[in-house]
Amino acid sequence: MNLQIEIAKRKVIALTKRHSSSQEFRVALLDLLRSFFTIDAACCSAVDPQTLLSTGAVTEDGVEAIHHRLFENEYLSDDFNRYTQLAASSEPVAVLSQATGGELVRSARYLDVLYPAGFTDELRAALKYDGACWGYLTLFRKGDQSFFNEEERELIASIGPLIAYHLRKTSLSLPADEHEWINDGPGIAVLSASLQVLSANAISEQWLILLRKWESIDEQTLPRPIRAVCSRALSEHSSPSGQTSMAKVCIRMPDGPYLALQASLMHGESDIIHIAVWFEPAKPADMLPLVSEAYGLSEREKQILEGIVRGFSTKELASTYHISAYTVQDHLKSIFVKTGVTSRRELIWQLFSRFGVQAEK
Repeated sequence: MNLQIEIAKRKVIALTKRHSSSQEFRVALLDLLRSFFTIDAACCSAVDPQTLLSTGAVTEDGVEAIHHRLFENEYLSDDFNRYTQLAASSEPVAVLSQATGGELVRSARYLDVLYPAGFTDELRAALKYDGACWGYLTLFRKGDQSFFNEEERELIASIGPLIAYHLRKTSLSLPADEHEWINDGPGIAVLSASLQVLSANAISEQWLILLRKWESIDEQTLPRPIRAVCSRALSEHSSPSGQTSMAKVCIRMPDGPYLALQASLMHGESDIIHIAVWFEPAKPADMLPLVSEAYGLSEREKQILEGIVRGFSTKELASTYHISAYTVQDHLKSIFVKTGVTSRRELIWQLFSRFGVQAEK
């Protein structure tokens, strides 16, 4: 088994060198996984490490028909191996047949989603690197195949950090050419509780076209990032406490800037539920946490970087965070090393010009 794991790691590393695009890498990854053991269907999503919501998925035909039901189960049900639980766990890879003790009927996801679609087992992995989750991997088996076994689970657990590292790296990939992007104000769309688009302004329609193109889905399919933020918003309505995590993602568009996508429930006199979704180029508060996480900055370094964006001098940074100017300089040197720059000016250029961050006024 150890030899098989080492071979698998080498093959994943080879994939990361051949595919700089997150989308291309994940498509190739699903093909590669089939050379390790039997998989009848698969899906791999990139996620925002801050909110753990999907920023785009590679989903095969066998999963597409049930993908919306999987979202509903994740956000609106209490079931085995939820991704938010796996992302917080020290063991982020789990098999449904193992979690239920072989009694799959204990899982609502199995009874309502998997079994009707012909699937009889599911392996899930929260793809984590250095404590942060950058993606979700889901593998399925059909009725004529055996359950996923412990060796197969261990193999995915072993290569999971390598996959996550590449997803983290591609979150900072830069466009090769200059592109014109949507800067005509926010896009706004209104969706029903069943996630049907009821109305949308022209800007949101442009973003919808770009997101569908990125995920290679048709115009009848709702992009996964939108489904994710809407499902998270709907969980607020079903939560007994009325509390939920932020229904927001920050997406690194492959050929352009970061997109901030957010959803919120709309309340009126009737009991009809609508969801407002808006799209706009990310602001520093939206984008900096993702960039900071991707560069592996410490909590103090994240604070220093935020201060730099706000235009603070070394003296102001020292006063704000109650540290000496020498300590500020030490943190700056560490930030320079991690971000691959040699000066504050170069760091500012990278953030403002390459990543589309706007300095606060």
